[in-house]
Amino acid sequence: MLDAALKTQLQAYFARIVTPITLRASLDDSEKSTELAELLQEVASVSDNISYVRSDDDSRRPSFAIERQGADVGLRFAAIPGGHEFNSFVLALLHVGGHPPKEDEETLARIKALDGEYRFETYFSLTCQNCPEVVQALDTMAALNPRVRHVAIDGGLFPEEVEERGIMAVPAVYLNGEPFQHGRATLEQILDKLDAGAGEKKAASISAKEPFDVLVVGGGPAGAAAAIYAARKGVRTGIVAERFGGQVQDTAGIENFISVPHTEGPQMAAALERHVAEYSVDVMNGQIASALVPAAEAGGLAELKLANGATLKSKTIILAPGARWRRINVPGETEYMTKGVAYCPHCDGPLFKGKRVAVIGGGNSGVEAAIDLAGLASHVTLLEFDAKLRADGILQEKLRSLPNVTILVSAQTTEILGDGAKVTGLVYRDRESEATRTVELEGVFVQIGLLPNTEWLDGAVTLTRYKEIEIDRRCNTSAPGVFAAGDATTVPYKQIVIAMGEGATAALSAFDHLVRM
Repeated sequence: MLDAALKTQLQAYFARIVTPITLRASLDDSEKSTELAELLQEVASVSDNISYVRSDDDSRRPSFAIERQGADVGLRFAAIPGGHEFNSFVLALLHVGGHPPKEDEETLARIKALDGEYRFETYFSLTCQNCPEVVQALDTMAALNPRVRHVAIDGGLFPEEVEERGIMAVPAVYLNGEPFQHGRATLEQILDKLDAGAGEKKAASISAKEPFDVLVVGGGPAGAAAAIYAARKGVRTGIVAERFGGQVQDTAGIENFISVPHTEGPQMAAALERHVAEYSVDVMNGQIASALVPAAEAGGLAELKLANGATLKSKTIILAPGARWRRINVPGETEYMTKGVAYCPHCDGPLFKGKRVAVIGGGNSGVEAAIDLAGLASHVTLLEFDAKLRADGILQEKLRSLPNVTILVSAQTTEILGDGAKVTGLVYRDRESEATRTVELEGVFVQIGLLPNTEWLDGAVTLTRYKEIEIDRRCNTSAPGVFAAGDATTVPYKQIVIAMGEGATAALSAFDHLVRM
């Protein structure tokens, strides 16, 4: 299962294991159990510090625990960890084997200080880009604190559990048998939910920071580029990000980033974070900006207010808040979010295998989603508001060739239906005949573009009617000393490579502003 090149890579990684570990498998007679056993045996053969045994001591089969010699570690995979989760598997082996996680000392201390009993279960899919972050966070906690137990469960391998718990979006995390977290979350965000007083301490710590020369808001391609360019000028630089990598984290394949023929969103996001870490940048991850007071109104230094109550000050600000999935804003959408309404076909598509789904949106993202889902779902209905699809011709041709796809144009979705627990259908209006029709289905994937994350900037800088930040060719906003870059601005063509260039421009403009001050 592992080719020679991968085995060589793993040998180098596993050389960091300092304490012997055991892969203890619980198997049955299924093909998946055979596949898991082969994988675990091959991994164990790569290192003398890893051994494999079959114990059949857990009811979830196939599954395996990662045990540390002489210690109590509650870390298990009810999965064959491939795809995006293979990295999670490797990191779990390293951390259980004594190689320290990359987190800062404060975070590690918080994990070790957790008191009580925490039994986490995370349901994921192997195609989900958001899931590894959650799985790796909880694995790290389980590797460091014996009071934390974690089982990472492939929903596709245990469909009965998924059905019983009504899980229709991943990652879905349960704590001590009760729902704890749906969707992406960082390690810090999970710790904050477990420690009620942590937020106040963090806010106080952030507010106590000295003023910055350049403060970047956003950790996507634009924000990362801005932080790097600013730091290289030798000025005091900080970056506030809700989630490093931003929207890139939710992108599957990236094939148009010049000089890199192919990569995936999570890999690029990790590379951005590593690159920023090479410079003297104060990274404040897991923080949400809530208000901006430009320098002219704040008395000399701009003020950035955060959702946790903290306030940061800086001579200049670079806004790169990015964008998020646009919603259709119809009855039922909010009520059935994570219960059949989804926005990431790569993440949640496998949960709808053999079911009927709809895709709303006839642009490239909508048509690509419909093509992907057609390979999993029993039937896909694509609804487009316009009189024709807007996707590239080659994508439309592929879509029309699929036997289990119905295309509806001039179709305005007016309501998403459900039984209180899950989606059961949707209602749309035929804009030509004015007739109202119902489609029975189990899932709805919304793919109608992006919305800038700029609500918190109303009144601080000039926004267009589309809520984009107005900028000039030097990335100046309407507020002196405040610059902006990336998908949240008026720059045309929302592309990664363009966002990075704009981030660099914004940083150079901010430095020029500092010099002239």
